[in-house]
Amino acid sequence: MGRTVLVTGVSRHVGSRLVHRLNDEPGVDRVIGIDVVPPRSDLGRAEFVRADIRNPIIAKVIGAAEVDTVVHLSVNSAGPGSGGASAKELNVIGTMQLLAACQKAPSLRRLIVKSTTTVYGASAKDPALFTEAMEPVVPPRAGFAKDAIEVETYVRGFARRRADVGVCVLRFANFIAPDVDSPFTRLFTLPVIPTVLGHDARLQFVHFEDALEVLRRAVVGDHHGVFNVAGEGVLLLSQAARRAGRPTLPVPGPTVSTLGGLARRIGAFHLSGEIVQYLTHGRAVDTTRLSRVFGYVPRMSTAEAFDDFLAARGRGPITPDRVGAAADRAFDLVRSVTRFVPSPRLAVPAGLRGNADD
Repeated sequence: MGRTVLVTGVSRHVGSRLVHRLNDEPGVDRVIGIDVVPPRSDLGRAEFVRADIRNPIIAKVIGAAEVDTVVHLSVNSAGPGSGGASAKELNVIGTMQLLAACQKAPSLRRLIVKSTTTVYGASAKDPALFTEAMEPVVPPRAGFAKDAIEVETYVRGFARRRADVGVCVLRFANFIAPDVDSPFTRLFTLPVIPTVLGHDARLQFVHFEDALEVLRRAVVGDHHGVFNVAGEGVLLLSQAARRAGRPTLPVPGPTVSTLGGLARRIGAFHLSGEIVQYLTHGRAVDTTRLSRVFGYVPRMSTAEAFDDFLAARGRGPITPDRVGAAADRAFDLVRSVTRFVPSPRLAVPAGLRGNADD
């Protein structure tokens, strides 16, 4: 008999897309999607159950359907307009309730959890590459990263209690693709990209299609343990900005947070404190275990995934005229939210007027 797979978080893009892939999988007989709100698109042959994983009713759903594989995709950051407290409750309390339901399910054989590389934090003391066995040098104390660490702690406890269940934790780098809408994709649509003065962060992405393929293989395969999932290589923030045809505006760290707060209030994009930390120090992970143990090498590197995102949006290289125009708009924005720029006649920094090919 084929597998009966339950997927949480199907109202989000990654959940609905994974469900459609599993619908076409010959080894999967039944797919059940769970979320508190209906998905925006039709789930095909999959069944949708409107339920909150924080409610013990989730145990009845798993038991009645004799689910053998659970894919937990409901661990997400708080987006614009959503409260951090409500996101934490769904991430942490929701995971606790789901794991309690899984523990009572005799039919369960596989648990796949979507986690994030933000569990490693971002600090000036970080190693060049984080392996799955490493702990964060400076542990995150708040936000999505802290939620993800707590979720992984509960998952490890579940794995000890249910040794008969194969547990796979996938730590994804930031998703990127033409159809991905996130704080990072929005950042590179700004006329000028704010950066932290004196820093040039290392960025790492995974193409959305590669992420879906890893999730699919985790469901139909027999993979155990923790895996970093990211495209090969890194991009410096300055390199990514040049590829996007966007000049950068180096400002002190607190000013970046101020600009992010203003942008969040007007609904432009969301820059949380942990994102500012990432844009300051960056982060990169080692994916050797993904290729050697899991058996998958992402089709696109970090740079190729980023270029695919840009190509779909018609972005081009920086030209001197675009630099000057964007710099003027940037200084107008800075003057509106901070006293950092004292004079309207302040000259454009030399770095912004430099060689467009640097």
